[in-house]
Amino acid sequence: QVQLVESGGGLVQAGGSLTLSCATSGNTFAANLMGWYRQAPGNQRELVATVTGGRSAIYADSVKGRFAVSIDNAKTVSLQMNSLKPEDTAVYYCYGQYIFGTYWGQGTQVTVSS
Repeated sequence: QVQLVESGGGLVQAGGSLTLSCATSGNTFAANLMGWYRQAPGNQRELVATVTGGRSAIYADSVKGRFAVSIDNAKTVSLQMNSLKPEDTAVYYCYGQYIFGTYWGQGTQVTVSS
């Protein structure tokens, strides 16, 4: 089974930066697409950013220009978050599409203080 292991969440001040990382378990699994979604209390889970193995990226309008998503060897996806705002506070979920199915990470909390 595929496991997506997330790291990098935490507490940061408004205007600061934070980088999230998510790695596919094993050494033989390659994703067609990986990315990040987030969900704040009372809100629906929403797309943050996705990137294909060919490095074609899509960003939500709310993060475009502040966040950057990248993929390494079609197994690890990173999200560099700059100029963070309190409204970025949410649980961030790693997401991966593989030829055999779609998988989600358990989520990592990002809290931006004002």
